[in-house]
Amino acid sequence: MKHNGKFGKYGGIFVPELLIPAIEELEEAFYKFKDDDKFIEELNFYLKEFGGRPTGLYYAENLSKKLGCKIYLKREDMLHTGAHKINNAIGQGLLAKYMGKTQLIAETGAGQHGIATAVIGAKLGMDVKVFMGSTDVERQKLNVFRMELSGAEVIPVDMGSKTLKDSINEAFRYWISNLDTTHYLIGTTMGPHPYPTMVKYFQSVIGKEARKQILELEGCLPDTVIACVGGGSNAMGIFSGFVDDEDVDLIGVEAGGEGTETFEHGATITKGTEGILHGSLSIILQTEEGQIRETSSVSAGLDYPGVGPEHAYLHSINRAKYVPINNNEALEALKLLCETEGIIPALESSHAIAYAVKYAKKEEHKGKTIIVNLSGRGDKDMFTVAKELGVEI
Repeated sequence: MKHNGKFGKYGGIFVPELLIPAIEELEEAFYKFKDDDKFIEELNFYLKEFGGRPTGLYYAENLSKKLGCKIYLKREDMLHTGAHKINNAIGQGLLAKYMGKTQLIAETGAGQHGIATAVIGAKLGMDVKVFMGSTDVERQKLNVFRMELSGAEVIPVDMGSKTLKDSINEAFRYWISNLDTTHYLIGTTMGPHPYPTMVKYFQSVIGKEARKQILELEGCLPDTVIACVGGGSNAMGIFSGFVDDEDVDLIGVEAGGEGTETFEHGATITKGTEGILHGSLSIILQTEEGQIRETSSVSAGLDYPGVGPEHAYLHSINRAKYVPINNNEALEALKLLCETEGIIPALESSHAIAYAVKYAKKEEHKGKTIIVNLSGRGDKDMFTVAKELGVEI
């Protein structure tokens, strides 16, 4: 390998020997084509004309007045398929095409990455299989149907917790048996090198745009950037635009689960320890014996017992702060943004909104400028939200 894929001590490559040739092939292709003029031109074309970039940096005036801060929302919810996931799917889909692959496989929790993979597969004429925990299949029925409409085969996974962790396991198993024809399009900044670096690269467009936009709107950088964190791609995407600006606070918001202060079933960085999961060294939720603990969150996209290795690194050097938000706080934040701005956020993004509310309420933060990455829209979550709120629809 030409690059070790390390962020401090985190990251690396911890995979079966059978996967090493595919990992090496992918690394070589990524570093070759990311600097290739033709690839970059095609990537930018699809990001704009297919994905819908650039997205706006929206001043949430009503919410800002209510909270006493200047709150801007980076509107990734406005993209094709409804979330930031399309940025990475376009990038990796094109890369797979340049590598001569004919099939894409993906894992998905909330379904947004599955949809993004399905539509780019349809656009590029590639077969698509999406592995999805059966629990998530049930709570994200709308997204399952959208994937199938785009020609993807959705494969329910009934093992373990039947959520994102288990769908990743199954995707890796399938990939090992189909390396010649298949590219595993991982949806977040986890996994073995080069995935964390590659996904960050394709999502860095969020941070580049947000940095340019806030300078145009405010004439200065924000005080704070807030984003939700599961595996961590939307957060790493926007953090990348500000990570070298020491005066800008970076805050990643994790799913804390049911609402207790112990966060037994969530908040990976808050409650986790160092370990290896899905091909890299990071911070994970595990027992004293090293067994992966099950997570439980109202948000399918944050229901993951690990975090990308670069997030673990940013935490270790105190460059970014990671905080938990529970289910009830996320639901209240979703309602608040709907009522004040007429914008329905995804439950994942609602965790970031919830912490922005907490942050703004502190007296020392009054008047500060905050960017919240609105990573996705909430259409997919309406049945879950209605159930949680006791409403029949």
